[in-house]
Amino acid sequence: MPHNRASARPVITPAFHHTTFLTTRLDAMVEWYGLVAGLTPTYYGEEAAWLTNDAANHRIAFLSPPGIKTPEDKGHTAGLHHTAFEYADFDQWLDNYVRLRGHEIVPFLTLDHGMTMSIYYQDPDGNGVEIQVDTFGDWSRSKEWMWASLEFAENPIGAHFDPDKLVEARESGLSFQEIHARARAGEYVPAIIPDIFLPEVY
Repeated sequence: MPHNRASARPVITPAFHHTTFLTTRLDAMVEWYGLVAGLTPTYYGEEAAWLTNDAANHRIAFLSPPGIKTPEDKGHTAGLHHTAFEYADFDQWLDNYVRLRGHEIVPFLTLDHGMTMSIYYQDPDGNGVEIQVDTFGDWSRSKEWMWASLEFAENPIGAHFDPDKLVEARESGLSFQEIHARARAGEYVPAIIPDIFLPEVY
């Protein structure tokens, strides 16, 4: 009799919902994520907080029970490198960079990956936070590009850029796609090329 062969992959896949962190700086983390990505607490207690910036009940959770130990050499040990948030619009994405720069929150890494332009920050505990914009404006197209593109296969990390140069380019009248193409061509390279490791904060 014909039958459906078993698969290791679930037939119905769950949607990614949230990430939870242990922290010794609960108040600072709640304030920072509110400032950077607009996350507001659904519940905010003495030893934990659950935050969201969309219709979900929470997207980021912080647990801060007594006895948490600080990590050693966090930036160079295995584990979570960063979480990411995405803007649907290039101008909103770049405006957010300018806004955070005004609060003296600056990135440690900026990369044009090809399918996204991405700005990486560190939260008070040293976790990476990526703020990105999809360069295709369409997840199906950016996904296909990652899968099929020789360009991505040869350089999956992408091209470094100076975000202040992007601001200047936009002010000069260049479009998103023109800026993206020039960033990929290396026209906005920063004075110092950082590595991809998270800077140690402890």
